[in-house]
Amino acid sequence: MASKKVEITDLTSLVLEGGGMRGIFTIGVLDNFMDRGIRFPYVIGVSAGACSALSYLSGQRGRAKYINTELLAQRNYIGLKFLLTQRNIMDFDFLFHELPEKVHPYRYDVLAGCKERFEAVTTNCLTGEANYFEEKSDPKRVIDVVKASSSLPFVCPIAYVDGTPMADGGVADSLPVERALSQGYTKPVIVLTRNMGYRKPLKGSKVPFFMYRKYPKLKEAIENRNSIYNREIELIEKMEREGSAVVIRPERPIEVGRMERNIDKLLALYQEGYDLAAKIEFEMK
Repeated sequence: MASKKVEITDLTSLVLEGGGMRGIFTIGVLDNFMDRGIRFPYVIGVSAGACSALSYLSGQRGRAKYINTELLAQRNYIGLKFLLTQRNIMDFDFLFHELPEKVHPYRYDVLAGCKERFEAVTTNCLTGEANYFEEKSDPKRVIDVVKASSSLPFVCPIAYVDGTPMADGGVADSLPVERALSQGYTKPVIVLTRNMGYRKPLKGSKVPFFMYRKYPKLKEAIENRNSIYNREIELIEKMEREGSAVVIRPERPIEVGRMERNIDKLLALYQEGYDLAAKIEFEMK
């Protein structure tokens, strides 16, 4: 990616895609931003992007990298064994409770006091539509929201926010650029976790008949997810060509999977994110 110069104004947003462990790329980008004191008036994140945004907004530089590399190697919190004990491919009990409360305490006080807006995206299981939550002051609700935003279909249980069943935000809105535009932020900086030109297969995911029988709208959203994603990517690439958006993405097809546990691969993708972010010159207006 060639060097770019970007002015950050009251109209600039930061949009963070999810992608499971591919989000280590985003973590590299955000650590670079923290090293340079780069902040945005509005941040919106999906799934892993929402989780990474929390450490960015609290100014805990290196925290997300530690969780996704060193701590992963120590605790091995991804695996089929958790499907048996928690009905979850990841140890959510550890990641969303023990970790932020005891292992590497999260600075909820800093989040509550930061002036930037922050929204996390979830998918409402009853409507199949994206819900956008803006919560910084209530620690329990913060966790409820980001846990719901990260609850992948098929391999994670349904989560709840304010008593409403929710699933991963990427089902209904993987790339919430239109949400940022609707909030008046017309100059997005977008961090993607896929290379230029990537598209999801049009066939999409077929939900087995016995799954989510209580939530037909969620099943419909899952089956339409790929076409929605591709439409959003096309909008982003159009805005990028027109110069109305800045996009930071991996330069090559990445080898890191959604549930990747190879630390060397994760560190390499982190470094790529950090280095690409360093090529952008920001000017605060």
